Amino acid sequence: MLNLYYVLQGTIYNSIFVQNFMVTCSWTSAVIYAAGLAKYVNAILTHYIMYVENVKSQMRKGMLEYCIMLLLDKKSYYSSDIIDELERANLIVVEGTLYPLLSRLKKEGLLDYEWQESPSGPPRKYYKLTDEGKALLAVLDENWQQLSCTVTRIRNL
Repeated sequence: MLNLYYVLQGTIYNSIFVQNFMVTCSWTSAVIYAAGLAKYVNAILTHYIMYVENVKSQMRKGMLEYCIMLLLDKKSYYSSDIIDELERANLIVVEGTLYPLLSRLKKEGLLDYEWQESPSGPPRKYYKLTDEGKALLAVLDENWQQLSCTVTRIRNL
């Protein structure tokens, strides 16, 4: 876009070249045009930000199951402790995401739970990996190493 400013009978005009068309306008209409352009730019930026957030969300979802299995490989965890550990690692997860995932992993035989008495309140479910879960985690570890190497190679091209 090319802007040309000129003065005609004491009024400053602005000629704007947009896709091979010239629009001549006074400053009043230029301000209106700029406001419209700002809305357009804002819409583009909003779309871009939403796209980026969607990609980041998909990346987190893809890693979440693996990260939970990594935690449960080390020891048994209460669900809120899983959330706390993931938050410490800068992976924010809410209960509404965690519980369905834990239920699915349990249904698939990849984890189990045991009830433990709580110092305050009712007994708590502590989740742990089953032998099947540990076997799958070994496969996922190998896949993660391959993905990590691939990304590193591509980044260093």
